Formats: sequence, structure tokens, C-alpha cells
Amino acid sequence: MKSDSDRMPANLFAEPPEKIVEVLTSREMFPQGAASGMRVLSFYISQSGKGLSTSRRRNLEKARKMMSARVERELAEKEKWRGKVA
Repeated sequence: MKSDSDRMPANLFAEPPEKIVEVLTSREMFPQGAASGMRVLSFYISQSGKGLSTSRRRNLEKARKMMSARVERELAEKEKWRGKVA
């Protein structure tokens, strides 16, 4: 089985924030959910560190904020579903 990094498009993190979020939240890339994509994005930002330009860091932080909102929605939906079952 290929790892997530083997399946990611080249230069993904140079794309606009919307494209980054689209790829990192796709069930094809991360069947476990958006939280897995969020971890990949956070890891990339932390490892890139000072090597990022201001505009690129801004785009990645915008993508992280968008991803965070998506993860929160997913968690809320799971909790809502669990509440109905229990």
C-alpha cells in the first residue's frame, strides 16, 4: 500500500488554499477523514519553518484555518450521529 505522501500531487503546497483543502480532505487521499489531512498540512508547515515566503506561509495558514473548520464540522457530525445511536 502506498503512503499518503506517495499519492499526493507534486507541489501541492504551492497551490491556492482552496486546492490544498480539496486534496487533503478528499476521501480518496485520506479515507480516515479530514483530520489526517490536517496533520499532513501542519507537519509540512512546521517542517518548512523559516524557508517559506510570507505569501506562501499566509496561503498555508489560510488552508490550515479552512481545514480546521472542516475537521470541526466532521467531529460535530460524528458526535451528532453517536448521540442518536446511543
